[in-house]
Amino acid sequence: MSSHSSDAPDAAPNTLLPRVALGLLVLLTLIGFLVYPTYPNYDSYYSLLWGRELLHFKTPSFETYYAPTQHPLAVVFGAFLSLFGRGADRIMVFCTLVSFVLLAAGMYRFARLLFTPAVGLVAAAVLCTRLDFPFLAARAYIDIPYLALIIWALVFELERQKTARSPGVVWAMLLAAGLLRPEAWLLLGCYGLWLAFRQWRATGSRSAALRVLLRSALIAAIAPVLWCLSDYLATGDPLFSLTHTSAFAEELGRTKGLDQIPHAMRAFFFNLTKAPVLAAGLVGLGLAFWFVPRRALLPAALWLIGSGTFVLVGVAGLSVIDRYLLVPALMVMVFAAVTVAGWTLLEPSWVRRAWAVVAALAVIYGAVFTVVRVSTNQITAELDRRGASHRALVALLDRPQIAGSCRPYSVPSHKLVPEVRWILDLPEADVRARTEATGVNDPQASPTARAARARAAAILRRDGTSLVVNDHATVIKQALVNDGDDQFNNIAGYVDRRLVPGYVLLSGNRYYGAYARCAAR
Repeated sequence: MSSHSSDAPDAAPNTLLPRVALGLLVLLTLIGFLVYPTYPNYDSYYSLLWGRELLHFKTPSFETYYAPTQHPLAVVFGAFLSLFGRGADRIMVFCTLVSFVLLAAGMYRFARLLFTPAVGLVAAAVLCTRLDFPFLAARAYIDIPYLALIIWALVFELERQKTARSPGVVWAMLLAAGLLRPEAWLLLGCYGLWLAFRQWRATGSRSAALRVLLRSALIAAIAPVLWCLSDYLATGDPLFSLTHTSAFAEELGRTKGLDQIPHAMRAFFFNLTKAPVLAAGLVGLGLAFWFVPRRALLPAALWLIGSGTFVLVGVAGLSVIDRYLLVPALMVMVFAAVTVAGWTLLEPSWVRRAWAVVAALAVIYGAVFTVVRVSTNQITAELDRRGASHRALVALLDRPQIAGSCRPYSVPSHKLVPEVRWILDLPEADVRARTEATGVNDPQASPTARAARARAAAILRRDGTSLVVNDHATVIKQALVNDGDDQFNNIAGYVDRRLVPGYVLLSGNRYYGAYARCAAR
């Protein structure tokens, strides 16, 4: 077709505009870090806690009540950050924001190598305007460094194919990703198959390809083996993360039947990329395969592999959440960038001019769609509230009458446990969730679960310090087990001091209060 350029990579582009854009992103990220101080999410606080336990030569408490799935590399990183004391939580947020900047730079490089510099810039811009992604970074979710490792592994693989360099760097990045999220295990296996296929095509030797495949299989196995080993050393069960995650997902209602997975996938794609970007991604997929089919193969394959992983996660009975679709969501953004800037692939012609005009109209529509539907006030208010509630909790717990009060400390639900433990540097036994004691006589619970709940109820009946959540929005985020839970008094607990005779108010603020019963002291 005469209107499109060859299917070979472009020459090195002018890098001034990308550098300016990167510098602006770095500046805005730094300003956001300082102006809107945020703190890690529930899972990341546990990574810090488990890391601190490792530093103290203690077995990580992976089996604690409602603990999230452990991620070995995150725990090791948490151990390193724990050396910096209580401020390690803010350092973790900063490192995750740096990962986001690297992810954006990787998106540009990846799309530029496959298509053109203009497509790369648009892909990075689309990522930065999908606010779920910077919000994940602001809350120190491990998904952001995971995605950065994946995208840069792809970049290095694309660049490696032009040289005779070893795939060692690519393997290292994929292995690191595989120690952050198990979805990367499938990518590790696919990469091994790809290397074996390339070896067979280059040499025509089946034996040489088989040797590459066997070597790749051994390398790819490192991540799952290390994950299982860490589970075994901490719990005695090498499959603990799998079984624990499955049980946790079922209890929280995150599992989906096979018939529900397509609907969930569609909803999650809309949530992560928003409707205009998803529509542009589907159009861009078709355009890329029409004009430059060879370049479209890699992102299309990743879209397919990521979606297939999501289906496998659902079939396995694990948590079906939108974050399992993050990698294919990135590929949607790349193809959306092709829709917007793919005309730069073509030689000057009426097709190129028409495409550019239509793309400009699509950008205007997308901008209007975003302005109408996205409330920056709501986003900044949410960031402010999360930061303010954490600082209020720290201020409350640092008061001498509370920091030195009788133990255990009890909190409304599991959601506040890691934060309180981190702030006060307390072991697992000294911070309990009051929901831990609910359902002692539940006939559907296993005997082991009923026994654990009975022990928790006995502990919570003793003297101790009870933390309550006063602010309504904070109750929803940090006290209720499920957003739709109507058992407010049972879960928030002790909001009214008269409900629990003998408890006296120690101190409180807008967000939290502390009551104690220390008769035994």
